[in-house]
Order: sequence, then structure tokens, then C-alpha cells
Amino acid sequence: MSKSGKRVAWVTGGGSGIGEAGAEALAADGWIVVVSGRRKDALETVVAKITGEGGAAEALALDVSNAAAAQKAADQIVARHGRIDLLVNNAGINVPKRSWKDMELEGWDRLVQVNLNGVLYCMRAVLPTMRKQQDGAIINVSSWAGRHVSKMPGPAYTTTKHAVLALTHSFNMDECVNGLRACCLMPGEVATPILKLRPVVPSEAEQAKMLQSEDLGRTIAFIAGMPARVCINEVLISPTHNRGFIQTPNNRD
Repeated sequence: MSKSGKRVAWVTGGGSGIGEAGAEALAADGWIVVVSGRRKDALETVVAKITGEGGAAEALALDVSNAAAAQKAADQIVARHGRIDLLVNNAGINVPKRSWKDMELEGWDRLVQVNLNGVLYCMRAVLPTMRKQQDGAIINVSSWAGRHVSKMPGPAYTTTKHAVLALTHSFNMDECVNGLRACCLMPGEVATPILKLRPVVPSEAEQAKMLQSEDLGRTIAFIAGMPARVCINEVLISPTHNRGFIQTPNNRD
């Protein structure tokens, strides 16, 4: 437990969507939640909402693609609270130009830097503390695209999310002897702001049938709440109305 007697969670990409919902669900379960992201104003809004509901939350601005900044953030959390019990690696992006015909190397590099390198940087940053504790959990938010290849997410996004799955299993292979465990959370379509970057933005009716942020928040809290003896290696979750199984004009590209 932390200096305050509570478990400490660090959630990246915590300013909106899945990260915000995960932070809220964890705080409701009694965790101290540190939310990171590039937009300080969005983080402060999340913190205000959580604390207004009686939870414990703090904001820590961070671009996960900067390895030194990720390490500094982890060190600040440990200095303040004495430990880190959970890392939720949720920060991730995609780009509008995502198919082979219009893909740009700048977009590819940015996705690799955030979606893959950023995950590794944060895992590496918490690892010494978790090893010292001989306890700690990591939830890496990948995607349905991390398990199933399809055209719509694009080659860069699909490749990075597959890599996150491999990274998660590799971590468990090495660190299970230290009492550490990681879960790769692979959601299908979720109605979050990232949908606005799609070449064809799903309609409100389509988004209503998708997974919602709070569904993933509850899932994150469930995984995090399992006893230390339990490692949930991966979770593949999708909407019941899975557009990947249903060919429509809006999900062909």
C-alpha cells in the first residue's frame, strides 16, 4: 500500500475515452489514480470529476513518446506515494491517412513512437519499483486489431497493436517470477473521440451499438482488482453488433 494506505494506479491517455473511464472506475474502487496525457486541461477536468465524487486523483502531463519524460513521471509518482501498483498503458493514436495507398512515413513513425515505444517506455519506467515491491500489474490497451488483421485500422495501427500483444506476453514470461503480471486488453470498436480521425466517421446510430468507454472502464477495474496470484494474460472484447463480422459500406475501407 501507498503512504496513504491506498493502491496507486498510473493511467496514460487518461484525459478522455477509455483512459478517463478506467481512471474513474479505479478511483471508485478506492485507488489513488494518477492520470497522464498531453492535454493538461483535459486531465484537470478528469481529476476534478473524480475528486468531486470523493475519489483520489492527480494530473501529470506527459507525452509517452518521450522516454526520459516517462521515467521522470514514474519517479515523481514513486516519490509522492512510495509505490506504483498498477500501470494502465492506454495512450494511443491513429491517423486519417492509414491505407497503403496514402500512408505517409511521418504517420507511421508517429504511431510506432506512441502506440509501441510509449508502451515500452512506461513499462520500463515502472519496472524497478514493481520488482522491488515484488508486486505490480500492467494493463496494456491494445485493440481488436492486435489480434485480427483488417483493412480499416491501417497497417501502422494494426502492426503496433499486434506488437503490444507480443510485448505483454514477453513481459509475463520474464517477470512472473517477480510477482508481476500484465494483461493485453483488446477492445473492438469503442465510441471514443479517436473515431473522428477515421476516413469515414461512424454515425451516431453506429456508435451507439459500439462498446462504450464505461464498458472498458469496468473491465480495467475488474482486471486490476484480481488477487496478485491471478494473471489475466489477455482480454478480447467486442460489441455484440460487431461490424467486423458484418460487411457495410462504412467499414470496408
